[in-house]
Amino acid sequence: MDKKKRTGNVTVFKAFKEFIWPRKNLVLIGIVLIIISRLAGLVLPGASKYLIDEVIVKSDMNMLYNLLWIVGLAILVQAVTSFLLTRLLSVEAQHLISQLRARVQKKVLSLPIKYFDNTKSGELVSRIMTDVEGVRNLVGTGLVQLFGGSLTAVISLILLINISPMMTLYVLLPVTIFGIVALKAFGYIRPIFRKRGEINADVTGRLNETLNGIRVIKGFNAEEQENKVFEKGVDRLFQNVKSSLTATALMTSASTFLLGLASTGIMGIGGWMIINNNLTYGDFLAFTLYLGFMIAPILQMSNIGSQLTDAFAGLDRTEELMSFEQENDPEKRHVVLNGIKGDVKFEDVSFAYEEGKNVLHDINFEAPSGKMIALVGSSGSGKTTIASLAASFLTPGKGKVTIDGIDIATVDLNSYRKNLGVVLQDDFLYDGTIRENILFPRPDATEEELQTAVKAAYVDEFTDRFEDGLETVIGERGVKLSGGQKQRITIARAILANPKIIVLDEATSNLDTESETMIQKSLNELMKGRTTFVIAHRLSTIKKADQILVIEKGKIAEQGTHDELIAKQGRYFDLYTYQARI
Repeated sequence: MDKKKRTGNVTVFKAFKEFIWPRKNLVLIGIVLIIISRLAGLVLPGASKYLIDEVIVKSDMNMLYNLLWIVGLAILVQAVTSFLLTRLLSVEAQHLISQLRARVQKKVLSLPIKYFDNTKSGELVSRIMTDVEGVRNLVGTGLVQLFGGSLTAVISLILLINISPMMTLYVLLPVTIFGIVALKAFGYIRPIFRKRGEINADVTGRLNETLNGIRVIKGFNAEEQENKVFEKGVDRLFQNVKSSLTATALMTSASTFLLGLASTGIMGIGGWMIINNNLTYGDFLAFTLYLGFMIAPILQMSNIGSQLTDAFAGLDRTEELMSFEQENDPEKRHVVLNGIKGDVKFEDVSFAYEEGKNVLHDINFEAPSGKMIALVGSSGSGKTTIASLAASFLTPGKGKVTIDGIDIATVDLNSYRKNLGVVLQDDFLYDGTIRENILFPRPDATEEELQTAVKAAYVDEFTDRFEDGLETVIGERGVKLSGGQKQRITIARAILANPKIIVLDEATSNLDTESETMIQKSLNELMKGRTTFVIAHRLSTIKKADQILVIEKGKIAEQGTHDELIAKQGRYFDLYTYQARI
């Protein structure tokens, strides 16, 4: 897959510039709220000192009432600021996630067909829906909590030093060691989180394929085989999670041990200082509480650090996807078509799906406006590849395909595909109503235009028998319809699009003889005045083609009308007479 630039890790600066700075006002409000909240939280430890050293010792009831009012007000301030933080930042974070999902989905749909041929749909779903979720920890309360925790730790440290420099110095040693361990752990965890996204996408992709192919799986009694494949995938995911949990457990254990040592030392030093009258009971209680206020944010920061690491891992994968070259690159495709005649020409076209392995070799032919070009040959000969090149789904490796004399490789794809209609062998339909599926290329079409397409493709022949008619819900991929019914809906869709160029890939492959006869009549009407590329194994359906190309091993083996090729008694003659005998 070609990329403009291979992207490594997303830097903190880039994340700040792209996600945080545009929302600086909200983040600033969040920082102000967290400052107020944390300052209010420090009221309780300070009040405890006065409770022990002043109120209880002096039995001062007025001071007790005042302390209770102050503490109660501080608690109320904390509750209100906490609500506002969640309401402002968490909601904005979810808004950002929805925007990012839309951006990534838009990017995915802009990628070339070649990318989708090499990537599982489930993996793309995971990238669109899951990878961007971690950004909530950047814009949401996570980052602000990190700032608030740092602020609380610094203020608490100052207050601790003010109470007892000796005890504070003792505390700082294990806290510093814990900080070093945490930084090392975060560096170890980030690649694990990134790999987890890849594994999750792979497992999701396989599960998606399994569910889509449930009839084949049950038909071949392959449930146990699929169970084993899925179990292997979820075990890979488990092993990855286990690795990250090990690193997280190491941080937790280190914090428990080191901070436990600090607490034990504080008990000893504090007890010794109280005995020697160097510290009051109130100071010791305040020191202990302030110590909790300093340590708690540090532990919280380690948790937030894991969340931020997860966020950056997801952004790494998203950034990698966003760096891929889009199919309709405006730098290369700058020619906008306002209208076309429909003259298509292949000039010395070669194409390879894998470098050095050409599937087409020096293809040359012309498809004049309004003419029907039929592509025949054995499976794998290159027929579909030629049709895909004509539809601009693929770009030639060598030579060029032109539309009205203009190289399609330079044409804006939106302007070209407005004039294109396709009926593919894979008759894809959405899980919706028949009406919605036919209106897919032109949602604003009139009812008269819709009915014309319905009748031309003989869709009304079976919808009239349905209780809900065109409003019938057809299920995922049209599972509630027969192959012929689905094919007729896709043909009606192409008729409604009213294109200048049509690609029909096995358009009648799923039809019985009666349906094929009806559809052939509607296709004849559809093809009038339009350049048409038809891929067909049933050679009886292309006898009226203006030109038939017999493709073998990626080359044009024969070329001419039906009568001309029959007269040659070559490859086409063999194929036609063989089918006639069948």
